Amino acid sequence: MRSRVRPHVLVVEDDPKTARIIRLYLEAERFQVSLADEGLAALAFALEHHPDIMLLDLMLPKLDGLALCAKLRAESEIPIIMVTARSTEDDRITGLKAGADDYLIKPFSPRELVARVQAVLRRAADDGSRRRRRFAFDGLELDGAAHSLRVDGNDVRLTPTEFSLLESLCRNAGGAVSRDRLIESAFGVDFDGSPRTIDVHIASLRKKLGHDSERRFIETVSRIGYRFVARRT
Repeated sequence: MRSRVRPHVLVVEDDPKTARIIRLYLEAERFQVSLADEGLAALAFALEHHPDIMLLDLMLPKLDGLALCAKLRAESEIPIIMVTARSTEDDRITGLKAGADDYLIKPFSPRELVARVQAVLRRAADDGSRRRRRFAFDGLELDGAAHSLRVDGNDVRLTPTEFSLLESLCRNAGGAVSRDRLIESAFGVDFDGSPRTIDVHIASLRKKLGHDSERRFIETVSRIGYRFVARRT
């Protein structure tokens, strides 16, 4: 995340009243706020201006939130919080699989929204402190300072949440890491969502790492969590 005195938030919301309320609360907390009311314009703005974080509604004209999230994830690591009335667990999982870092259900407390934004930005800013280490394993290189990952010599793009999880697993390579510990690493101690959220992100990580029956990087530890099992080089 680029350093700014006032972090820049792109609010993608087609309901003018909701957008105004979000903007008022964020600006009161000294955020710089930009608004977009349809998907294609939001995607173009994000790729050109690189906001620090995006608040993304799902039901949008021209390009819906899930499609926008997937397209943005192909080119950018901007943290994304989905803000939507879709409240089932399947909806949450779908949003996380598309690349969202967090998921907030309408109606929401504006104060909770601000707290979620601040928490996601803190995790993204952690690149400059906790994530300074470099890890080299069999076929995998993770550089915390550069926020980069290479697998078999190929660059692999991760979301900030996926990077947090992989960094935590690499740091504890060979040992089991509980879901609670991974949740704290990726979302903070105040996370109140489903533990299954971690499973969704781990499944995405495995896919990006090329995890299959012949080559495993992340192993499930029954009733505990996960273990990173690649050999160090």
